[in-house]
Amino acid sequence: MNAESTDAEDELSPYDLMGGAETVRAIVDRFYDIMDTDPAAAAIRAMHGPDLGPMRDRLFDFMSGWLGGPRLYHGCVVGAHRRFAIGIAERDQWLMCMSRALEDASVDSTAREILAKPMYAIADIMRNDRA
Repeated sequence: MNAESTDAEDELSPYDLMGGAETVRAIVDRFYDIMDTDPAAAAIRAMHGPDLGPMRDRLFDFMSGWLGGPRLYHGCVVGAHRRFAIGIAERDQWLMCMSRALEDASVDSTAREILAKPMYAIADIMRNDRA
């Protein structure tokens, strides 16, 4: 690999490095599949209506821009979660689902490690139940 291609790779966003929209869609779909079926995610599943389709689209839109792809989400993600009691258990359920989704979508382990801290930060900032 020459210096020119290395520089180009350094400029790629996580969105690009992970495979773009197709991979982000796979992550989001797997996230909601896990949340919908794993009893360990029951508390966060209960925060959603029966139809997860709209939420899949909103999370895809958010993740797209958050990972450096097209900015499709135009709301306040924290504000969208204010009406729910989100504590440590809910944060950890979200992180469990997302971690499994990243792995199941074949996101490489280095990328998963790089994303671990920012994913934790975004999940933790949603907490509004500090008990």
